[in-house]
Amino acid sequence: MANLLLPPEERNLTPDQVEALDKRRDLGHTLLVIAGQFTVIATILLLWVGQDLTYSPGWAHPIAYYFALALVLIVVLGVTGIVLRKGTPRID
Repeated sequence: MANLLLPPEERNLTPDQVEALDKRRDLGHTLLVIAGQFTVIATILLLWVGQDLTYSPGWAHPIAYYFALALVLIVVLGVTGIVLRKGTPRID
């Protein structure tokens, strides 16, 4: 009998499909961890963004650009990680 705690699409998978599913979820978890690390970096950059935008001349705002890049990476990696991690987590 199939495990009723699993979503219907995961109840009758072959061993190869289960392995592919685990790899997908592991990749999703890795991307979420990387997004979390970029969140820490963005938080630290946030301490200097105001000063950079206030005192840097013209278009020379490197900290603001790094901060914007970090925010984009957080969103892209976070959403991708959440999508790849969907489903019931495996229990080790």
